[in-house]
Amino acid sequence: MLKYLILLLVSFGAAFLYKSWGQGSTAAKNVQTFSIKSAVLNESRTVWVYLPLNYSKSKKYPVLYLFDGQNLFDAKTAYSGEWEVDETLNALKAELIVIGLNHGNEKRLEELTPFVHEKYGGGKAAVFIEFLTQEVMPEIKKRFSVSTDRKNIGIGGSSLGGLTAFFAAFEHSKIFGRALVFSPSFWYDSKVYDLPLNGEQKPKLYFMCGDSESETMVAEITNMIDILKNKRNYTETELPFKIIPKGNHNEQLWRSQFSEAIQYLFPETIKKND
Repeated sequence: MLKYLILLLVSFGAAFLYKSWGQGSTAAKNVQTFSIKSAVLNESRTVWVYLPLNYSKSKKYPVLYLFDGQNLFDAKTAYSGEWEVDETLNALKAELIVIGLNHGNEKRLEELTPFVHEKYGGGKAAVFIEFLTQEVMPEIKKRFSVSTDRKNIGIGGSSLGGLTAFFAAFEHSKIFGRALVFSPSFWYDSKVYDLPLNGEQKPKLYFMCGDSESETMVAEITNMIDILKNKRNYTETELPFKIIPKGNHNEQLWRSQFSEAIQYLFPETIKKND
């Protein structure tokens, strides 16, 4: 477990030390950023915005909020490769807005953990979700044409971001109707298995991990799926769980599976070929 935590810190929390020498931006032209001064976080934070190729203010778009914004769109800001969210959605011609939330570098572990670990600390995910729901989401609503119906609002992430996306989907089920849960760090605290008991609504979920990420990853997600079936009456078909053979805990894995996850979670946003 210590080795796994070190991987998390090196891959994400220490990303602020990374320099992409000679690397130009790889973000598509329909990706933009802005800075928001947060009273909740007591600092400014960068927000990334992907707009559909045919974006029009005359319609309302579903929106997906993703953690670790540095790694989603641009190789210049990513620590070990980007997810290529923009290239993937452009290829799909998806009518979906995606918002990337930058992590706080050395604060990442505390921001993306809902519980305090006796050894590793953390436990401020509720504060980060407050930043999202009380500051970012109203700003996005002012600037862009987004749907405000929970069924059209998703949240997602990988690793600690996957853990916090799952947390938010149940703690704030009246806000988030869908959740992309990649390689979630369910190991962080056993209280995570109580989360499905929270919330009045049942979010639409998509689980994915590689079988080479850790010794316990597959078993932890399987355990959570069993709880969701028994405690919240999810059916087998409502809980897709894709396991990637030889898949490791990195952006390459999450990039490779992003398209399939979007097509499951937001099928109505995909433009069908004529």
